[in-house]
Amino acid sequence: MVNADAMQVYAELSILTARPTPAEAATVPHRLYGHVPAREAYSVARWLADVAPVLAEAAAAGRVPIVVGGTGLYFEALTRGLAPVPEIPEAVREGLRREAVQLGPVGLHARLARRDPAMAARLRDSDPQRILRALEVIEATGRSLDDWQRTVSTPLLDPAEAVRVVLAPDRAWLHARIEERVGRMIEAGALDEAAAFARLDLDPALPASRAIGVQAFAAAARGDIAPNQALGRAVVDTRRYARRQETWFRNRMADWWRFDPRNIREAAAAILKDPALPA
Repeated sequence: MVNADAMQVYAELSILTARPTPAEAATVPHRLYGHVPAREAYSVARWLADVAPVLAEAAAAGRVPIVVGGTGLYFEALTRGLAPVPEIPEAVREGLRREAVQLGPVGLHARLARRDPAMAARLRDSDPQRILRALEVIEATGRSLDDWQRTVSTPLLDPAEAVRVVLAPDRAWLHARIEERVGRMIEAGALDEAAAFARLDLDPALPASRAIGVQAFAAAARGDIAPNQALGRAVVDTRRYARRQETWFRNRMADWWRFDPRNIREAAAAILKDPALPA
């Protein structure tokens, strides 16, 4: 089982990202879970570098790797390749993070519109992580990320040789599951984990700092809000994120199998007939 979730990579965020429990991880080998300190800004390029030897190891052992997670960009890079953008100097990255705190998402988007109108037109002002990425690239390289993305590397995985599946549940069922999952997080110690994370005093612009539930549960742990308020915020934020995921999956992964996870037998029967599976 190979992780393709951008938040489950962070060591300090186990409960809040619903990472597999130790008991679950003991059933089959799990890779690329919790292997990155939250102080680092992990990227899709780093994930590709990390996943390449994992896939090679599985192939050498005659195993079929199962890559699972909710970060659509990881799957796109894995099966379609990635733009070869140079490494961004840390000084550029830190300077832009400080600006992000001062300007806020709307101000940051306006700055990008002045510097790189092509990328600004592609991004919403409610997407600070991608706005920051576009600014980092234009500042560090002098070229728009839009230009870089016109040239991509050879993908690590040929999509014709992979069984590609999107789990697409009914929205009402998904909303109920989200609420149930967030409730289990509180029972498992989400408030304590969020409080410990807050004590790290990390840059709020870091990806890990924006994990769903981190800020709300940290506020509940401090006593600023009630736990049920934190739960409500996490549920709403997770539902919004699920909607954005679904939009990505429909638009960018339209040629993938789509199954309702409640019909697991139907899904398994169809997948087992897929010619991409080894005989």
